[in-house]
Amino acid sequence: MPSAPAPNSDAKLWAIVPAAGIGSRMQSAAPKQYLELAGRPVIEHTLAALFDVTRICGIAVAVADGDKVWPGIAGRFAGQRLERVGGGVERCHSVLNALDWLASVADADDWVLVHDAARPCVRPADVDRLIDRCLQDTDGGLLGMPVCDTMKRVDSQCGVTATVEREGLWHALTPQMFRLGPLRAALRQGIRAGIRLTDEASAMEAAGYTPCMVEGRRDNLKITVASDLGLAAYYLEQRNT
Repeated sequence: MPSAPAPNSDAKLWAIVPAAGIGSRMQSAAPKQYLELAGRPVIEHTLAALFDVTRICGIAVAVADGDKVWPGIAGRFAGQRLERVGGGVERCHSVLNALDWLASVADADDWVLVHDAARPCVRPADVDRLIDRCLQDTDGGLLGMPVCDTMKRVDSQCGVTATVEREGLWHALTPQMFRLGPLRAALRQGIRAGIRLTDEASAMEAAGYTPCMVEGRRDNLKITVASDLGLAAYYLEQRNT
């Protein structure tokens, strides 16, 4: 088990938003983070929710080189501490790029929240609960949701091969919150080892840490297919009314 940094009451809290993906499953002309949702690009809702978490002192957004949309988005958050960093080939590379930049302005035992650009409905109150829980656990943690449906395993032809026991299974959501130094080291180690890192928690798990799971809300959905936009718009409308 790796040794965790000693508690530091002066540790700051930062956020990273990987936003270099092209959203191929959306089959749209624009990346999903830039699609219109309730009159604004998806990522604007995401950033606004994170900036509502007062303990976050700055946000680093990883965007693709040559991204011509991002400058306009950034301009709408003038006065906020918002930094653009280069995106990578995959999510883990984008997050690592952002961590490398953060390492130049932050301490290794500062905390980092990594949140999907395409999760615009996250509630600041849920993020605050995650922060409160992680501040008590040096291994960090993530928002999640218990699996309620019957789970099936299928083969390459979509034939059902088994029913999977759902007890103890959770959907992993974001944000995911870890110390800057350990997360940076875990991502580097995982990438070097060729591990398939689908989220930050998987990198920390591979490095020997045990992240805690904090239950979030079901409306913290990730925009993945076109129909998700309508559902996200409904959630935002319900919240505002």
